[in-house]
Amino acid sequence: MIGAGLAGLSAASQLVADGHRVSIFERGAEPGGRNGTLASSGFTFDTGPTVFTMPHLLDRAFARLGRDRQAELPMTRLDPAYRAVYRDGSQLLVRAHLADQVAEIRNRGLARDAAAYPGFVDWLEKLYESEMPHFIERNFDSVLDLMASPGAAAKLVRLGGFGSLEKAVSSRFADSRLVRLFTFQAMYAGLAPSDALAIYAVITYMDCISGVWFPDGGMHAVPKAFARVLGDAGVDLRYGTPVSEILRDSRGRVAGVSAGGEQVMADAVVVTLDLPTAYTELLPDLRPPRVLDRAAYSPSAVVWHVGVRGKPKAGVAHHNIHFADAWAESFDQLIKRKELMTDPSRLVTVPSLDAPEMAPDGHSVLYVLEPVPHLGADIDWTTERGPARDRLHRFLSANGYPDDIVTERLVTPADWAAQGMAMGTPFSLAHTFGQTGPFRPGNVEPRVPGVFFAGSGTTPGVGVPMVLISGELAASRVRDYLGGRR
Repeated sequence: MIGAGLAGLSAASQLVADGHRVSIFERGAEPGGRNGTLASSGFTFDTGPTVFTMPHLLDRAFARLGRDRQAELPMTRLDPAYRAVYRDGSQLLVRAHLADQVAEIRNRGLARDAAAYPGFVDWLEKLYESEMPHFIERNFDSVLDLMASPGAAAKLVRLGGFGSLEKAVSSRFADSRLVRLFTFQAMYAGLAPSDALAIYAVITYMDCISGVWFPDGGMHAVPKAFARVLGDAGVDLRYGTPVSEILRDSRGRVAGVSAGGEQVMADAVVVTLDLPTAYTELLPDLRPPRVLDRAAYSPSAVVWHVGVRGKPKAGVAHHNIHFADAWAESFDQLIKRKELMTDPSRLVTVPSLDAPEMAPDGHSVLYVLEPVPHLGADIDWTTERGPARDRLHRFLSANGYPDDIVTERLVTPADWAAQGMAMGTPFSLAHTFGQTGPFRPGNVEPRVPGVFFAGSGTTPGVGVPMVLISGELAASRVRDYLGGRR
């Protein structure tokens, strides 16, 4: 296993449960990969994802190892999951329970939309039930595999899954604020809501219906607990050990890896590097899949990790989305014209509200994210870095967040690229129709039998739940390849 991020840990949990001997080689000093951590001046920052959904995927991974996830890794469901803030000063909360959400919408003076909400939830649940087992949690070998479950495909058509996401949601709600709240998740897939298919409302289901959770101690607690349980199960975890080469035998099959100056033999290798980087660094003699030649990448993000004196004003939630006025124009600038948005929406996460140990007494940890174009844009981040930081600082000051900075770190697309992320985006390939399901780069390298891939660049895609599933799908490929061998 190359990489101890969530994809590699997920794959390892299934393989060791199958009875295989598993070694994980991680170039970093600890598990997590993109789900990393940073300590500075008494503050602890989660440097990767901040939103955790679908904890049942971890439940089953831990259960495979004979462990109870809740005992090993306690989590709390956030309520509200999000606080949405609009330019006119109005707010909407995403509540954990249906009755509370209906009341929230009604109390904002939106009686018609409150009445429509249960039907919206029913639609999301049906989409999820049709998509997850038949099109997300499965491997594809060809386009024909899309028809392996014709009933599920027909149901998606009946549900309007192949129409516009924005139109599907706006047909259910009259208030544009709700439409934005329940379609912004398309950004996770690298798409504008107007361009995304309605099937991507499954991300809205994960966020707003299944719920947003927060692990005790912060997001980095997830890979730490995962790695600890895997170590107890006999997995050999080697940190500070980068892999420099995938070894092959005389017939071209995988034979192992060269890592840390040592050759380690293996019957199969799962690679979790960003896919273009995996080919460049570990399979340089192979031409990458054609889809990567013409790949459309998701936008990137500037992320500002800030340790500040003081606490947020009353009413600030764990996750806060500040929506722009220029909604459609902003997406056009970001995705089509690849420009910095003149009126950006931003996410502010305040993990120290629920994990006070992440900051000294009387202080706060802030995570501020602004979407920006990937490195295909004509932006020099050497010169743009300072202005971007100053804009975010002014934004904090204007929106009730403490801004007396003790320590900070700004991450730009150039920094993401230095970490091995193609085109300087942590969100990998966009989920256009031509880069989804069987059209996305596969998790098998047929030219080197025994090499498999996991992570956001391969199937099923981007986001913590999808990356966990990608590990399971890669492990399934290894099982098929090795057969009964242990």
